[in-house]
Amino acid sequence: MKLGELPSRIPVAGRLLVGRNRRGTWVARDQNRRFGGLFVNRAQALKYARSLGQDSEGIVEVAEEIELDIF
Repeated sequence: MKLGELPSRIPVAGRLLVGRNRRGTWVARDQNRRFGGLFVNRAQALKYARSLGQDSEGIVEVAEEIELDIF
């Protein structure tokens, strides 16, 4: 998968983290830093997480800054 490419709709192993980066942009990424995205608002970040088959228990909204640092 290429950077920025949306993975297919599959259940995600692990958790998806949702929060803001240091510039205030909303970030959603998996805890293993394999994929994610930048979003205009919280609703879009959560919509992305749910589109991957993640239920609400698997989505963690973090209070500290989170970056889209994908390996």
